[in-house]
Amino acid sequence: MYPSLTPPRQVKIGDAAAFAGITPRAIRHYHEIGLLPEPERGGDGRRRYGYDDMIRLLWIRKMADAGISLDDMRAAFGEARDEAGDEALDQAPDIESVLSRLEETLAAQEAAIKRRRAAVQHLQAVGNPLGLLSELVTDRLSHLPPGALRPSDLDALLVTERIFGPLGAAIQASTFIVLATHPDLRAEEDRLEAAEATLDDGVEPDDPRVEELAVQRCAYQMALNQAIEAAGLDAAEEKIFEIYDAYLKGEEDTEMSAAAAITKMPYDFSPARMRCMELAGRLFGEALADAHSADSSLPVPGTDVARQPPGARPPRFPLTSHSGQGEARRP
Repeated sequence: MYPSLTPPRQVKIGDAAAFAGITPRAIRHYHEIGLLPEPERGGDGRRRYGYDDMIRLLWIRKMADAGISLDDMRAAFGEARDEAGDEALDQAPDIESVLSRLEETLAAQEAAIKRRRAAVQHLQAVGNPLGLLSELVTDRLSHLPPGALRPSDLDALLVTERIFGPLGAAIQASTFIVLATHPDLRAEEDRLEAAEATLDDGVEPDDPRVEELAVQRCAYQMALNQAIEAAGLDAAEEKIFEIYDAYLKGEEDTEMSAAAAITKMPYDFSPARMRCMELAGRLFGEALADAHSADSSLPVPGTDVARQPPGARPPRFPLTSHSGQGEARRP
């Protein structure tokens, strides 16, 4: 005797969910939002689902797999007519517009996934955390041996990239290339930062040490600038600037002015230290201007960024000293 294969006339919510490949909770939610009409109930008070209910559940499952939202499903099924009449139905998006919008969303998601995959591949190739910076920056630093860059160097590049974009950080990379290959300049940088750290809140801004350190910082930056030019790194910078204006057109929303950065990026510096930095920047800018006065057509690299107009070249040197700020937790 063969077993009976007669299908039931109606099924309970558990069987309906199992057949459609969803959960009973999802079906109850469809009822709550009006996507699936409430079915009749049996003598035990439980919902009973028939053929038409199951057909709608199957279509809902297919549309969900395609990424169509529940609200758009309701519009496609014409549920707006049941709740608000013909006028609401006329205003509801048709399935073609829904699919067109879904295609745009998927294209944007696909582009985002492509960018993330490229970032992951770049991180795998370069290493962490350097690989988290833009490729334009890491390309300039890739020849340095492991450990040549300090965590504070990467911090400074991170801040500059946020303010001036990848091109700005790529220009600033020249500074850290020189520091990584010139121990004497690195030692002088450490000495100056240690001395500047003593300019705490107990030091008045007009203390003679402020001006003395500013003059020393200016002399150091001039020596660093000369080392950059001697190494031919300034030529590499000029090649980068050939595409700077074109790059800015696509990055305007990701950059902010130096003036805005000053009010948004915290540095716990005393008034005396801030005056030292400002004075050093002014002295350095004047020294570079004097050095390039023989040919006014030459750009003045690394000048005080706070005095540059929008669109000017980004700084070669960090916006501020960065010692004494504490080590941020890095990925």
